[in-house]
Amino acid sequence: MATDTVTADTVKLLDAATARLGGAIVGSTVFRGQAEVEVGARDIISVLRLLKDDPELAFDCLADLTCVDYLEFPEPKPGRFGIVYILRSTRHGRILRIKVYLPAEDPEIPSASGIWKAADWAEREIYDMYGVFFGGHPDLRRILMPEGYEGHPLRKDYPVKGRGERDNFPVYSPAEDKGGGGA
Repeated sequence: MATDTVTADTVKLLDAATARLGGAIVGSTVFRGQAEVEVGARDIISVLRLLKDDPELAFDCLADLTCVDYLEFPEPKPGRFGIVYILRSTRHGRILRIKVYLPAEDPEIPSASGIWKAADWAEREIYDMYGVFFGGHPDLRRILMPEGYEGHPLRKDYPVKGRGERDNFPVYSPAEDKGGGGA
């Protein structure tokens, strides 16, 4: 149940994370009972590895990995893009959000796919939709848009009706499917 109350467990979690992560933490907050820690891009891999491997924290599950484009956001942010890792500790029943801000120009962050295999496709989706590069990713290529597609459709500055690509977008029909698929 989401509440605005900060529970003793949330405080304990933030204290434990702060004690172990120290200078890597840029900021922390609690929103609706959920803890969030902001870290710098250069520290993200060591932070994620420690959060997973430390038995007192034991964030063994990457529940989600997403991106937020803060272009024209009412409150100023340290960077245009926010990469958000939602971690879950199945041992302790806790959830922790880790946020990293990246600049508008050449947004890049190291890949977490070596820590959690679940990061692989999520990072590819973020790369495809927002143009964020994940250094060290084993197969960083488009996952939703066709190869050769120019632009990143979930960026706030991408035109709502597109750039005319629908006129030349490849159309595939079942008749063209030579794979013999079906039920």
